[in-house]
Amino acid sequence: MEPARTGIGLALAEAADRPTTWPGLGSRDPSALRLFVVDGAEAFQASAPGQVPPWGAGLALPGIRTLVVRVDAVGNPFQTLRHELAHLAVREAIRVRLPLWFDEGYAVVAASELGRIRALELNLALAGGRVPTLRELDRELRAGPVSASQAYALAGTAVQHLARRHPDGTLDALMSRLESGAAFSDAVLASTGLTLGQFELAWQRDTKRRYGLLVWLVAGGGWLIAGMLLALGVMLRRRRDRPRRLALDVGWELPAPELEEEDAALDQRGESR
Repeated sequence: MEPARTGIGLALAEAADRPTTWPGLGSRDPSALRLFVVDGAEAFQASAPGQVPPWGAGLALPGIRTLVVRVDAVGNPFQTLRHELAHLAVREAIRVRLPLWFDEGYAVVAASELGRIRALELNLALAGGRVPTLRELDRELRAGPVSASQAYALAGTAVQHLARRHPDGTLDALMSRLESGAAFSDAVLASTGLTLGQFELAWQRDTKRRYGLLVWLVAGGGWLIAGMLLALGVMLRRRRDRPRRLALDVGWELPAPELEEEDAALDQRGESR
């Protein structure tokens, strides 16, 4: 690895060794773990054959407390590290089975990955007015890079909505029940007052309201549509004016070059008289 990459690797190792505060879990001292910092898609896939896509940026293997961070991937490697550390923190604190959308959505929220770019991706994804179900979201998280990127953002909004449904606006109550061994559906019901089915509908409605077409238009999509409409108007105007332009050309003939020279010579003789 190049010296610059080596420096990033050492900085990542130092960051992984610091105590961290996690949403709903509080401050936690890191336990012993292995961190691999790799450069390139081939090295990343070789770190866990068959378990990572070529476009991935990080990987957590909680069973063996191992993290892999790819330093050449798009995005901030320190943010990727925090995302993967969040997976370890959750698996260390909670023993019950968690749905994939919650596991990934929690890591997205913990790593503060819901920025303006992801919000724009959401706006584009939801411009058609449809929000996937939570089960569909699980499938999309394992799809291609575009679908997965949007799915990670959506999973993050689902976890944020879980926090908003509690009076204190945090994940504390939910995570506390999960730590005590409550099943995920029971913990959601106790902390939000909603069954998983009811929560899904509430989250879908909230997501449409927050990230729907109107928000996309306000965020800049309106300028794109205006430009497209302007281009369309120009094209239609030219098509409409074409018969008129052709009619104006009727009866107009350009003289041949030889005739132009003769006319010029006659003009000169006329002037000399």
